[in-house]
Amino acid sequence: MKKTASLLFILALIISCQQKSTFSEIEKANWFLGRWENKTPEGIFSEEWKTENDSVLVGESFFINGKDTLFAETIRLEQQENDLFYIVSVPNQNEEKPVAFKLTSSTSDYLVFENPEHDFPKKITYKLVNKDSLYAEISGDGKKQGFPFKKAD
Repeated sequence: MKKTASLLFILALIISCQQKSTFSEIEKANWFLGRWENKTPEGIFSEEWKTENDSVLVGESFFINGKDTLFAETIRLEQQENDLFYIVSVPNQNEEKPVAFKLTSSTSDYLVFENPEHDFPKKITYKLVNKDSLYAEISGDGKKQGFPFKKAD
């Protein structure tokens, strides 16, 4: 009886280890974590990223001028199976539905997300310049807009 219980325990342990997922794709974006700001004469553009769980990072993006919020969006970086998605929701846009961009290229300091079916942007890139600085860019259909950020926390 002890032998059977031991074998069942070992079998259960082996199965649980095999079922454990690794989230290597989401780990590529761990340098997003924290608060980033771009201070301009027109206002402050900021992004703040937090870990929701082992497969999701959540972000909020705001452009504020004085006490007025001129732009806001919520973002989720989600690993689904072996793919990483940048999923953005903007109030009063896209019928309030989130838009997903799939990771198409990456290095340890550069991530490219694309959705060729979306009107604009079609591509979102993040480049870690150094530990306290990153550069984000949205582009598509010959248009491009860049956002340099400094670590705020």
